[in-house]
Amino acid sequence: MAMLRFFLTKLPFAFVFVLTASSLLGQEPWSLEQCIEYALDNNINIKQQKLNVEVSRNQLQRARFNAFPNLNASANHNYSFGRAIDYGTNTVSQDMEATSFSVNSTVTLFGGFQITNTRKQEELNLLASTSDVEKLKNSVSLNIAAAYLQILYSRELLEVAKSQKTLTELQLEKTQQFVNAGSLPQGNLFDIEAQLASDELQVVNAQNQLDLAYLTLTQLLDLKSTEGFSILQPNLSNFEETFPVDSPMDIFSHAQNVMPQIKSALLKVSSAEKGMLVAKGARSPRLSLGSSYSSGSRRYLGTPPFGFSNDPFMDQMRANASFNIGLSMSVPIFNGLQVKTSISNSYISLENAKLILEQEKNLLFKDIQQAYADAVGSLKKYKATEKNVDALQEAFRYSTERFNVGLVNSLEYTTAKTRLTKAQADLLSAKYEFIFKTKILDFYKGNPISL
Repeated sequence: MAMLRFFLTKLPFAFVFVLTASSLLGQEPWSLEQCIEYALDNNINIKQQKLNVEVSRNQLQRARFNAFPNLNASANHNYSFGRAIDYGTNTVSQDMEATSFSVNSTVTLFGGFQITNTRKQEELNLLASTSDVEKLKNSVSLNIAAAYLQILYSRELLEVAKSQKTLTELQLEKTQQFVNAGSLPQGNLFDIEAQLASDELQVVNAQNQLDLAYLTLTQLLDLKSTEGFSILQPNLSNFEETFPVDSPMDIFSHAQNVMPQIKSALLKVSSAEKGMLVAKGARSPRLSLGSSYSSGSRRYLGTPPFGFSNDPFMDQMRANASFNIGLSMSVPIFNGLQVKTSISNSYISLENAKLILEQEKNLLFKDIQQAYADAVGSLKKYKATEKNVDALQEAFRYSTERFNVGLVNSLEYTTAKTRLTKAQADLLSAKYEFIFKTKILDFYKGNPISL
């Protein structure tokens, strides 16, 4: 059905759906809320998107720690063998072992605010990634709700088909009586039998459509089978009272503040702005504070050469210890236009993010306009079809009375019944189209869907 394309939304729930699919199947029918909650908890795409959120969170953590001083330590222990002349001291080295270690730390005091802007950019990226999760949840919820309501529509359509088949069976019995009594020719009976076969086919088709609707929903839920699975039948008797009183512009004004796709696009614009500041910061001088501490010792493996001795390890470490601290500044002069290129690319990214935001707003407004127009149109269609059904029911009742007394042939009776069947199907189509579209408008206003 084309109605599967209608957009509905997710319901935010505070409770956690803890039952497994296997335990739910064959038990109580599922509500729309249960279906949505189960899908949001088990959808693989959502789980993957949540992993992207964790990556963004790690990126933010790394950006935060960039503001802290770095600390590095190194240690070295080596042996040297052989003899070599040290021309500086005019001595001959011998086999020995040496130990050394150092600790150094640096911190950036100023770097064109790159560290700060990078951190802010990663914070925005994290929020945007979270909004992307909500956007995906909405998409999953939309599909679940559409499939759920498609089942409800198919149920009613099946009941209409069964009802028409029952009427044809009664018509066949009555026609058989007329034929047996000689009031009608045998050909009339053949016409009714053909109509019954056609009605039986319609029942089969309607049942297949219902089965397919169930299959679609269970596949969206990632359930392995439709066996034992059923959904609740909500009370939709007052659905005509749900038409929104807000205009499309009013709905849009609220929707752009609550829809995650708009939030995500806005955050990505802000992130791109911070990215440009990061790129521009590379043109600034960089001032750093550094300090280091080092020491070492050595021990001759044989007899120390003349004038040297194997002093105790700790005495050498204390004697050889050194500490230094200082400031350093680097000024970028020329780096192969890398900074200029980076700034240019960041500007392009910013403009692209702005265009995406504008596109998302335009799409949202168009969707609201379309949903509103569809809701108005479907309500008008329902009202008109409802009157037509009432009239055709009365006409069919009259034809039935005349057929029962032999004043109307089977062809006229079947024609009246067929017209009524088509009108009833049109009425159901208009009914669910109106329900779908009004729920969409509620969704754009940030209201949860309830049936």
